[in-house]
Amino acid sequence: MPSIRPFRAALLSLTLALPVFAAGPAVWGEGMMVKVRPATAARSATEVRLTAARNEFVSFQVALQGGDTGLTGVRAKLPALEGPTKLAGPDVTLYREALVATKQASVAGEPVGAWPDGLVPDTDEVAGETRSAFPFDVPAREARALWVDVHVPQNAPPGDYMGMVTVEADGGFQRQVTARLTVVDAALPSTSSLPSAFLLWPPHVCRAHTGREDCTPEELQPLLARYQQMALEHRFTLSSLFPRKPWPPDWNGFDATWGPYLDGTAPTRLQGARMTSLEYVGPLDAANLTDFTAHMKEKGWLDRAYVQLGDEPPYGTTFAQVHATGELVRQAAPGLRTMLTTNSRELKGNGLEEQVDVAVPLVNHLDGADADFRGDQRETYTGFLKRPGTELWMYQSCMSHGCAYGTNAPENKPGAGWPSYMLDRSAAKARAMEWVTFLEGATGELYYQSVGMLSTAWADQYRFNGNGDGTLFYPGTPAAIGGKTDVPVASLRLKLIRQGMQDYEWLKAVSDAGDPAFARKVARDLIPAASRVTDDGAAFDAARLKLIQRYEELTATQTPDAGTQQPGTGTPTDGGTAPVPEEAAGGPSQGVPGANADVTPDVVGDAQAGGCTTGGGGTAAVAGGLVFAAWVLGGMRRQRARVTVPARRK
Repeated sequence: MPSIRPFRAALLSLTLALPVFAAGPAVWGEGMMVKVRPATAARSATEVRLTAARNEFVSFQVALQGGDTGLTGVRAKLPALEGPTKLAGPDVTLYREALVATKQASVAGEPVGAWPDGLVPDTDEVAGETRSAFPFDVPAREARALWVDVHVPQNAPPGDYMGMVTVEADGGFQRQVTARLTVVDAALPSTSSLPSAFLLWPPHVCRAHTGREDCTPEELQPLLARYQQMALEHRFTLSSLFPRKPWPPDWNGFDATWGPYLDGTAPTRLQGARMTSLEYVGPLDAANLTDFTAHMKEKGWLDRAYVQLGDEPPYGTTFAQVHATGELVRQAAPGLRTMLTTNSRELKGNGLEEQVDVAVPLVNHLDGADADFRGDQRETYTGFLKRPGTELWMYQSCMSHGCAYGTNAPENKPGAGWPSYMLDRSAAKARAMEWVTFLEGATGELYYQSVGMLSTAWADQYRFNGNGDGTLFYPGTPAAIGGKTDVPVASLRLKLIRQGMQDYEWLKAVSDAGDPAFARKVARDLIPAASRVTDDGAAFDAARLKLIQRYEELTATQTPDAGTQQPGTGTPTDGGTAPVPEEAAGGPSQGVPGANADVTPDVVGDAQAGGCTTGGGGTAAVAGGLVFAAWVLGGMRRQRARVTVPARRK
């Protein structure tokens, strides 16, 4: 019998000679509620489905995984979305997501390391210059992502649009992700229904963009105006970005620079968008307060102007100082609103209820977890709000996550915790603030700073025990992002704040259409308490879909109104009449062009709705298909109605 040893030897040689098949690079579509970190596993989705009203932004991501070989020279393009018209140019923006490395977590339990946040544009949305988003490399066995913004113009016809994101890399690598967008016959208002005052300290901008501390107003104001443009396109207002010196300013120059942003004539993609607040930043003396108030009244801006009486007394300011400033303002500028970051207990206990017009409690004090503020505190402001002209706003601060190391609130942990603008918290945390604001019946949002660590933002934003606390922008210098013009660069968190602002419009739309109890229930089911915000981005999207469904039910039998203004609302100030959206958009994981009363709450609850879904099956795909079928059938049975939102008055 012949030996089989030679055969075995030959087989072994053949086995050793066979190539080892490497895992190849991957490209897939992703919703906006996933933060794509380097360790993110590859998926197979090759399509995203989006829904948007006119005048709305909708976003998605294109993620890449380097496989065993990595990718070099990555480039991407999305020339347009084609449909009843072409969506292109400034309305379609691609960004490369830059990573920021954290050394210490904002909240115990969150991972330390690289987080996506800075969004380097391909062509920036402010100056329109080509920047350094591409090309870039993806290391082997790591993930990176692109962010895509689509703005649907006010005059875009409803219908279905489609575009192809093409990703290329060295060596002939090419993949595509299809984006399908349904534009519904509705529009969002350009000026947010939720006023806001996000503060900005101009010297931080001077330092980050010039390396100096002594920028003149002539140098600084054009740059600050670009920051305001970006803020308004993310549906919030930078209320204090005016240079302090000289004061009073040359009012003609002030009006020329800031008048367009206050009047709604600035060149923003949200046509007609106006600032919703304006802070007095001059000296606290009678002459300057009187002069400022007179000018605001003359220009028609006084209803949005305010002065802060102090900051978080008794810590930042004493109560004696608050009283003295309050008396001064009442005497010198009786028409100027006063604002104070405080709570109902301090207002009443220190006799401030007559001096404060806008009370701004911390979210922890309006729906708290500790003994002094446990549970919903909204009713404790009832007496204060009876006085005409009073308002209740809300803010978050480092007290939500712990201002010093070791002081983290026990409620803050992965999967739970307060709304948060920290870059190393989930996307859901950054989207939640406006939902909580709605739940508490607050009518405005304050944020203490937006450029606190601007100079080091690309490398380090750790401040007050939080990564990103008080820093929402990046300095878009030519050295950092290419091009010739200094511009602000958006953070991923700005996109999520914008999404929260658009969610607020939906909550308000359902309430105004006749069912505030339903809107409140949807919000409360999503967020049982302000200290219990889920990290589940799909839950936010499903909640949004429920609001769309209910809005469709409420407006199905109304008489169609083809864009007429409601009686008594005056002249539109945000680009014309603004129909309440019939259907929603702007977030990830929604595979539906719309929703209606034929979709059951159980199906809606399972759907990952809100603006985008990625292919690949699962609960979202099944629920999305059911919702889409119901929408089509419902559209055959009834006439879709439109109503209008009263325009904001000056």
